[in-house]
Amino acid sequence: MTALRKIELRCPSCNHEFPSQTVVSTNWFGGKRTDFHERAAGAQPWAYQVHMCDRCGYSGAERDFTDQTDISPQVRERVWSELSPRAQSVATGSEKYEAAAKVAEWQGADPRHIGDLWLRAAWCCVDEGDVEAERYFRRLAAWSFEQALEFYDSVPREDRAVLAYLVGELWRRIGDLTQANAWFGLVADEVINLEVQQWIVDAASRQQTDPREWFV
Repeated sequence: MTALRKIELRCPSCNHEFPSQTVVSTNWFGGKRTDFHERAAGAQPWAYQVHMCDRCGYSGAERDFTDQTDISPQVRERVWSELSPRAQSVATGSEKYEAAAKVAEWQGADPRHIGDLWLRAAWCCVDEGDVEAERYFRRLAAWSFEQALEFYDSVPREDRAVLAYLVGELWRRIGDLTQANAWFGLVADEVINLEVQQWIVDAASRQQTDPREWFV
């Protein structure tokens, strides 16, 4: 089961104090889905790894709610204008991740971090049963990861093969097999240590020849 504990956070955007919950421990089922989505017993932990201010809508991980978090006037204005109308004390996981991804974009975060937030929004949509929003967030995640891969300095060399595979898997799940297979075909070119990374080459090859859901 996923164990939670209550925490008190202070919003760095509006200085509002509010309660939230964070994950203490999680019992995983074992294995990951083809998009690396792990499943836990009981409540899924992803929705509790991001937090939303119920006054202005500012969202992020717990580390984004500290005295050291610097919010520019421009970002604060966008938070109030675009997120505050949707601020709520009981937001869904996908709503919190969507807001966090927007805040990260406004703050100029690197595309890979933004892509991770969109990906987790999609994972939450799976748990929430929202297929349309899941596809929308997967598309945004794919675009962000593609942007990250365009710049070699933003993705460690040893991570590029896995990220290329993940882009292909996102497009496969969206339903665009042409783009999916193009990205799966790039995975082997990004490998730097075949002995260690053979598993991701095999995963990409398998999705090209027999595209379906399985555990990696």
